[in-house]
Amino acid sequence: MTIRKIDIKRLKVGMYVVMPTSWDSHPFLKNKFRLTSQDQIDKIIEAGFTEIVIDTEKSTLSGSPPDDRLERSKEQTKEEDKPTINTDDLREVIKDRTLPAPEKSKHIRDNTMTMMDSLLKQPTAKNIRAAKTAIVEIVELMLSDDETASYLTKITSHDFYTYTHSVNVGFLAVSMSKNLFRDSNEHDLHELGMGFFFHDLGKVHIDEAIIKKPGRLTDEEMGVMRKHPSIGFKILSDARQMTEECKTIVLQHHERYDGTGYPKQLRSDEIHLYGRICSIADVYDALTSSRPYRLPLAPFDALILMKKEMFNHFQKDLYEKFVLMLS
Repeated sequence: MTIRKIDIKRLKVGMYVVMPTSWDSHPFLKNKFRLTSQDQIDKIIEAGFTEIVIDTEKSTLSGSPPDDRLERSKEQTKEEDKPTINTDDLREVIKDRTLPAPEKSKHIRDNTMTMMDSLLKQPTAKNIRAAKTAIVEIVELMLSDDETASYLTKITSHDFYTYTHSVNVGFLAVSMSKNLFRDSNEHDLHELGMGFFFHDLGKVHIDEAIIKKPGRLTDEEMGVMRKHPSIGFKILSDARQMTEECKTIVLQHHERYDGTGYPKQLRSDEIHLYGRICSIADVYDALTSSRPYRLPLAPFDALILMKKEMFNHFQKDLYEKFVLMLS
């Protein structure tokens, strides 16, 4: 990276900027990004900065976004490129400041499940992009509104559908990450949220007869099931929407701390911290949700089972912090 500091008045569209403060101290979703409009420059000026750091190697002063497929203007967007999922109701509820936290959290949860159900039926790049935008707003709300975030974490749905499980794990893992990283500027929780909510995206290409089988899977069926993290990673890679950390969550959420997981049998610190977080939330929600072959466990019973029978699967201190979060 080749960086230099310039006066704020010299900023131009196409420059790659590195914000000098944490993500919650400025109006942007990331600390590092390429300027694509004059409006972004105006916001930096309004934030009160007098100098800004730019990365000259990543800057493109032609003013054109680096990837027209991902950053087209509204005027250039073709009808066929528009998403088929609708996130308007969800985003309207998120922005509604008049709703009490219990009611608001219920509406957010219901609308998020509708969105994820639609996404899992049609995981196209345009739908992933639309869901990604909505999830950024969900995470932002959870970071800024502790009361609503608490309700979203504790009021879960227990039916077993992939989209319900995805939503439950998303809320649980974002809340845990908020607790873990609240004093750090090194983690982009908006990107993490996408990884957590999309963690089971690869199941869209797994036969539903296997997913909903009312009994133990055969070795062959388990071999098919174990492909879903890699499939999800490929879907997101092909969509070119996510960071490597986000895709790593999808790939590693079934890895186990003792090396008994899949798809790569990683162990301990070989597993990314974000993957370890998702693993705990994933197992907990699976145990507390209905399955075709068993009834759901009560939250306390699920945590006890995880401690007694699966403790080597998880990083000890992360598990303990997860329990504290739920208490």
